[in-house]
Amino acid sequence: MSTFILRLDGAGSGPRLAVKDLIDLAGLPTTAGSRALERRAKPAERDAPCMAGARAADARIVGKVNLHELAMLPLGTNPWFGTPQNPFDAALIPGGSSSGSAVAVATDEADIAYGSDTGGSVRIPAACCGVAGLKTTHGRISIEGVCPLAPSLDTIGPLARDVAGLVTGMQLLEPGFTVDADAAVRIGRVRSPADPDIDNAVDEALRAAGFEVVPVEVDWELGSNSFLSIYAKEVLEVDLQLVRDNPDDVGEDITGMIATAEFLAPALEEARSQVPAWQASLDRLFDDVQLLALPTLPVRPPRIDDIPADPTELVIELTRHVSPFNAAGVPATAQPVPMAGSSLPASLELVGPRGAEALLLATAAVVESAVRR
Repeated sequence: MSTFILRLDGAGSGPRLAVKDLIDLAGLPTTAGSRALERRAKPAERDAPCMAGARAADARIVGKVNLHELAMLPLGTNPWFGTPQNPFDAALIPGGSSSGSAVAVATDEADIAYGSDTGGSVRIPAACCGVAGLKTTHGRISIEGVCPLAPSLDTIGPLARDVAGLVTGMQLLEPGFTVDADAAVRIGRVRSPADPDIDNAVDEALRAAGFEVVPVEVDWELGSNSFLSIYAKEVLEVDLQLVRDNPDDVGEDITGMIATAEFLAPALEEARSQVPAWQASLDRLFDDVQLLALPTLPVRPPRIDDIPADPTELVIELTRHVSPFNAAGVPATAQPVPMAGSSLPASLELVGPRGAEALLLATAAVVESAVRR
């Protein structure tokens, strides 16, 4: 039962909803996929505010789903509650940290799942499991009552099998949400070293959708440094003491990531001043194009058996196309697109300016329709 940490009866008349187990549900403990937190967790006194819309819609909450421990890594493995199984190949990572959320919708155990995205944690598992995901604008959806990782980056967003499911998920998170009537027309194609088959799949999807596609350049170093400077500082503030106090109840990968953050944090102190410059550079791009497009993952999901003892380089590679946009606070989608010669699809990431979720989902729907013809 590694997809779910806790199954619920799902009573209600609305859509089936799986909730990542770092979001408080009244009367239930919140573990964040961590043995250390599970041992001391008490039932939540109230729902996290992001659950209000789902309750009002009488959503059938089918359970609290698994995740990479403390939502810290993009792999989706978990030594305490098991690893949710990638629906395409059990040997591959499901992606994280919202691994259970992606697997629950991919295997039709939920219509919608809530995940969190701090450095790609909705988009990466969506890409690994062939489903759709939405990272929301930072601050749009309340993160009160959600176990933090790096609060300046943390967001809550939906995963679903298709774009229509993402729309429903946004309507649960933000009652009254509507999708724009018109999709984007002018798309900026961002390039970065990637598997050629994945790159080709993204290009073909954009061509099939009929967009005007123009090349744009992104300062990846500026974006990456901006993200790391925030992440390293805040993850230490949130989790360092927990890891120190519970050495036997925290996974080795988490201990290693905390050590890496401690090592990097002093060197990145100055980089935090670059964040406004990174945000401004994206704003300038959005003056010329409506959305950006690129592969969600530049590589195929690795095998679980191939995860190295020190996964730092793999983590950097998996998050390369996603985490910089967390530092900018902008929204982004991930959606499957066919990849020639592979049963596992590639994943297209669309990125918009702050508050552009309605445009992103309208545009993602056009892509989805085009690649299904």
